[in-house]
Amino acid sequence: MSTQTNTETMQAVVLEKTSEGASLVMRTVARKQPGPGEAQVTVYAAALNRRDVWIRLGRYAGIRLPSILGSDGAGVVSAVGAGVPLDWVGKSVVVNPSLHFGSNQEAQGADYRILGMPDDGTYAESVVVPASNLVAMPAHLSFVEAAALPLAGLTAYRALCVRGQLRPGQTVLIPGIGSGVSTMALLFAHHLGARVIVTSGSHDKLAAAARLGASFGVCYRDADWEEQVSRHLGGALVDVVVDGAGADAWSKSLNLLRPGGRIVSYGATAGLAQIDLRKMFWKQLNILGTTMGSDRDFAEMVALVSAGKLRPCIDQVLPLSEAMAAHQRMEHSQQMGKLVLKIRD
Repeated sequence: MSTQTNTETMQAVVLEKTSEGASLVMRTVARKQPGPGEAQVTVYAAALNRRDVWIRLGRYAGIRLPSILGSDGAGVVSAVGAGVPLDWVGKSVVVNPSLHFGSNQEAQGADYRILGMPDDGTYAESVVVPASNLVAMPAHLSFVEAAALPLAGLTAYRALCVRGQLRPGQTVLIPGIGSGVSTMALLFAHHLGARVIVTSGSHDKLAAAARLGASFGVCYRDADWEEQVSRHLGGALVDVVVDGAGADAWSKSLNLLRPGGRIVSYGATAGLAQIDLRKMFWKQLNILGTTMGSDRDFAEMVALVSAGKLRPCIDQVLPLSEAMAAHQRMEHSQQMGKLVLKIRD
């Protein structure tokens, strides 16, 4: 079933080889049709994630080529497969990129994977996904804003609210502000009534974080940034750390955590961390890992965005043909928030 005539081909940005050079190429490819339980979405906008850059550089497991990258997308359902209610057709949706998470809310199952590798992703005029991965797009968002939500919003929500158990009035530290996940975590934490402290190597990003609701920001290039945070808090300690960087920030973050506090790790973009285990057991700290999230987490995240009329922080909007330029901006960590590829008006 479809609201439009489905052509057999479409335009897509294809990763043909892993390389530090210009390895993303616009190609005419076959347009996949939905099978049983699936839906075809005409993609209006797609967004980048650090995962896309790691794949392009060949620093990710299980890479299959050629491939269409992209975990984030928003658009309109154009066709559905057998067993999917026809009333999905014509609806504006945001795509949950967390495929087959499973029924266990504690961790993903053996069949889990992320849209955009090995399954073809959203850097294309259309994408086919399980219909169960569609959620109605928040009415207050544009397609560009909605496309910025999925992976970063899901990761941030689960890290903060499910694993981190953040509560109003608590203090959260977010090292390395600027990424999609960290900016979404800032927006969510501020909206939920927490005090948010951030770090960055860029004073411009610290200023932008203040405009988004951060109560204090400090440059992590300063040797005494830990002491600066402590002085700002008047000697108090933080309740939760949400970290995607790893590396040296971990040790200082543990120093800033209150006894019984939580540090939630969702990545290690700056490298592996070395920690003094004595800090962990003496302060009875909770060290929590998290990856993406469940279908329930995604639905709750979108509901939070809708209820709070929250808008993701958008760094730049570029046409699909400039996907490589967007990758290079992310590769050098120049962005503040999400980089979005606009595919259709």
